[in-house]
Amino acid sequence: MTRNQGRHRFSRRTKLTAGLAGLAVATGLAVGISTTGDQGTAQADGADKSLFVDITKQGRNVTVPRPGRGATTGTFGVDCGRNENGHFNPDNFIAQPGVRNGAQHLHDYVGNVTTDADSTDESLAEGETTCKNGDQSTYFWPVVRIDADGEGEEPGTPANAEVECPDVKRKLRDVPRQARAEVDRNLKALKDQVAEANTKLRSIDVDDPRAVNEQVLKPLRDKRSATIGRIVDAIDRVSRRPRGLQRLAPCTIKDGDAEDAKVAEAQKEAEPDAPEKGDGKSTSDENELPGNEGDIQRPAAVDLSFRGSPVGEVTAMPRFLRVLYGDAKVSTNGTRNARNSWTCTGFEDKVLMNKYPICPQGSKVKRVHDFASCWDGRNTDSANHRDHIVYPDQDGRCPRGFQAVPQLRISLTYDIPRDVQVAGRYAVDAFPEEKHNPFSDHDDFANVMSDEIMQRVVDCINSGKKCRE
Repeated sequence: MTRNQGRHRFSRRTKLTAGLAGLAVATGLAVGISTTGDQGTAQADGADKSLFVDITKQGRNVTVPRPGRGATTGTFGVDCGRNENGHFNPDNFIAQPGVRNGAQHLHDYVGNVTTDADSTDESLAEGETTCKNGDQSTYFWPVVRIDADGEGEEPGTPANAEVECPDVKRKLRDVPRQARAEVDRNLKALKDQVAEANTKLRSIDVDDPRAVNEQVLKPLRDKRSATIGRIVDAIDRVSRRPRGLQRLAPCTIKDGDAEDAKVAEAQKEAEPDAPEKGDGKSTSDENELPGNEGDIQRPAAVDLSFRGSPVGEVTAMPRFLRVLYGDAKVSTNGTRNARNSWTCTGFEDKVLMNKYPICPQGSKVKRVHDFASCWDGRNTDSANHRDHIVYPDQDGRCPRGFQAVPQLRISLTYDIPRDVQVAGRYAVDAFPEEKHNPFSDHDDFANVMSDEIMQRVVDCINSGKKCRE
């Protein structure tokens, strides 16, 4: 199939892989490009053009409750990055626990690096995090993509190449006490090896797949294979031998600027047992879901902040509290839980829309997600994932029997070229039946903060300070 056959195009977001069996072609690397899903079911035309509107022609619609005498005006920001580690998957452990690809669209994650369909309170509590202050909470939302215009390359490809490796620690549950010290030493060695590989990567031409494979990925694979072998042996001496770990040895290059024609795909060795679940990260095939296609746009800025109440103090969230924002299936469920999420920088306090904005020059596309903040004081979840935590009324007061907790606001800012906005070529991932409806935008949060961090959040907000960790 040629690159522009029909409307089903290749994505420029591809990856280099060093296989355990070595290079497949002696005189050069084999070229492999993965297509974007099933041609028969893909909806490559993206969102309907009528869903894009000029924000400068929209009336003001943002109102906020007037702070009362006891208002808590502090804010607490958490720096969890912009998903630089490439944590994507089409799962939702809150709405569809245990179901792989339950969301049918791709989620962008920050915070807890282990989050996937199989996540539980226990696995999240053991997970590492991208948050600088150690917050193990998980924050995730559907990705935004730019669709190619049918004439050449897709815009917006990230420029910085980086090594990405499967998370070995995520596979190691219930490590025997007798083996933990040795396992921990080798897990640290795996991290050091990735850092060393990234240093080497910066010194070579990432457009040269042979150089990347020979100088970075193959040496890294060999080191990881030996280290993983030591982890397996350490556990095997005192308990049941773990299986499937050697398949985690090969790494990839993500977010590189290598062109399609230079993408190297070498053979990756896998052990004969069945593939395992729960890496938290998705493969390139999972990134390219039928009906949700194009170049994934990493946010230029991710702002996670917790705010107070206009009528009084906030109390601590319980650990493992689940909170949903918006509704991913407005065509089925109606708009009761849907929220206006879309705006442009400079318009956040004036206009929030349920359409895709076309921003003026110098302004950027932005999504603003304000979560429910009135908790029933008992439950961390409910049957519909909403009854246990609801929104305050228009004056900021919680219903009888509910208490105010810190309100999470997730703000996502994107560098989407204005010509792409005007042409209607960007869209949020969605369930197929939503047809990229911007009103289906949604967000998910599970609080896994330690009691100490949560208390700092509450103290900061109730004392009126501006804190950031």
